[in-house]
Amino acid sequence: MENSDTTEYKDQSIWLVLLYMLLSILAFTVMNAFVKYLQDLPPFEIVFFRALGTLILCLILLRARGISLVGDQVGWLIGRGIAGTISMLLFFMAVKEIPFGSAVSLRYLSPIFAGILAVTWLKERITAWQWMCFFLAFSGVLLLKGFDTRINLIGLSYILTSAFFSGVVYVLIRRIGLSKHPLVIITYFMGCATAIGGLLSLFNWQTPRTQDWWILVSLGVFGFFGQLFMTKAYQVATVGTVAPMKYLEAIFALLIGWIWFGETYGPGSLLGIALVIGGMLLNIFGTRRE
Repeated sequence: MENSDTTEYKDQSIWLVLLYMLLSILAFTVMNAFVKYLQDLPPFEIVFFRALGTLILCLILLRARGISLVGDQVGWLIGRGIAGTISMLLFFMAVKEIPFGSAVSLRYLSPIFAGILAVTWLKERITAWQWMCFFLAFSGVLLLKGFDTRINLIGLSYILTSAFFSGVVYVLIRRIGLSKHPLVIITYFMGCATAIGGLLSLFNWQTPRTQDWWILVSLGVFGFFGQLFMTKAYQVATVGTVAPMKYLEAIFALLIGWIWFGETYGPGSLLGIALVIGGMLLNIFGTRRE
């Protein structure tokens, strides 16, 4: 039986985790909203500036903590960085094509792809419960596409492919395991994104407007703090406790889309979004009980 001190410590930890995740979600939501605001800039350029800001902050922290980037699993780290860059680029392209809240919600299909890849690559098992949850979430995609005429096939293909590569990222991180500090993994990711985004921007460079520069600079800052607070949350509590809180981002995104971009959603679209989020939440809680 737990004593009162242990119970009080756990209660405090939950509130601390919630605070960290709310700060992380807010940072990521604002960052993604800024991306949608930068409609006139090429996605490659946005990826470059978003990654460069976070990369600089990560390198400063790595140097201050004396953490080396040299070591084993460099190939896996670069692979994770490339997959993450593709996912980020396609997400940025998607938010320019379809409603902001829908894009964020549909990206949460990534656990479906991660689960399938884990079966074929890591030889993990998907239970009947998980398959049911995946089917529920995918039904939400079909419903959302059917009811929301603003979701065109190009935007839908961008976001689904982005979700696939997010799934690849999850599997690669699991393959890397706990042998690498989170800052090292993020640094390789941001390094790849900076290099790829910068290289591709050379062929389609568009000088930002004066009012866009502060937004471009802020992308890396918001992205860094989003990653930082999320990492802190995972250090305080278990994955099963933290992961469901990430789905609050969809609610934040719907509110931002409504307030900032004037996006509205009918009952059918909201039901589709609810099915996507509900299917993934049921998957998380159902897996924890097994």
